[in-house]
Amino acid sequence: MNQQWYEPIEFSEWVKRAFSLFNIGIVIFTAVFMFSEFRFDWCEKYIGSYLASTNDGRPEKGAIWKAGKQTSDAHRFLKEIVTQQQNAKRNVMEADTFAQLSSRILPGEWVQLEKDHFKKLYLSLPESFAGKMMTSIRLFWLLSSQSVDRIFCEGVMEGLKIYFLDAENRVLEMISLEKQEILEIENSKKPLEGRLETIKGFEGRIYPADVFFNALFALSANIGSDDLIVNPEVLLKEEGKVTKVGIWNEANLGYIRLGFEFEYLNTRKVVFVKGREWAIWQLSINLKGDEN
Repeated sequence: MNQQWYEPIEFSEWVKRAFSLFNIGIVIFTAVFMFSEFRFDWCEKYIGSYLASTNDGRPEKGAIWKAGKQTSDAHRFLKEIVTQQQNAKRNVMEADTFAQLSSRILPGEWVQLEKDHFKKLYLSLPESFAGKMMTSIRLFWLLSSQSVDRIFCEGVMEGLKIYFLDAENRVLEMISLEKQEILEIENSKKPLEGRLETIKGFEGRIYPADVFFNALFALSANIGSDDLIVNPEVLLKEEGKVTKVGIWNEANLGYIRLGFEFEYLNTRKVVFVKGREWAIWQLSINLKGDEN
């Protein structure tokens, strides 16, 4: 029966193998290695020299942390941009007037405006201002010819800019609207608290209501009420008594603004309507005759 080399059966055989030259050599080598290391620190020196020589190629722990932080900050910043764009687009979609549109786009923001939405905003404007901003036939051609691919709004400090772009991002039309101008348009469609005397544009052309209407009803039959006051339904919606009427000192694209001062519950407000320039001119002749 053969016995394997690792299966000694006698104690003497165990001792002989334990104190073999190979094992003794390993013990001596280990002892010398450890003594020289404790004595000369050569292992630390070699490792330090190696690390120093490869230092430029290894990223620092702080650099790794910094890179990770920058990546995290970039993701958060992009998320904030996307959120801001979504909020701005939602605010724009909910705007019913150019004044709301201007107030909801911050300076430097760019938001896309749907074609049908712009058309709705345009049609809500008074004819005189809409034609000044862009003629209806020009807008019709831009939208119906499919030359306009997108409409973008840009918020600026002084108001709003609207760009009509084709498929190659070329600007076909640009509209610049000032905030003050937009507010004046919006105010012309809703009552303004106060008196006619406080509005500079009506200076010298403010008349008592009975004088104004007597001159109006004295006009010739070929001047209809719809020519003199284009949107009289605005006046019918108001409560109170008309005390004064003012005629604006300037015409705009064939129209002149009229201001009707109402008194209701001890408050005063002015309602704006518009009339055709030629009809207001005839009315002014009658008013001057009444003054004389």
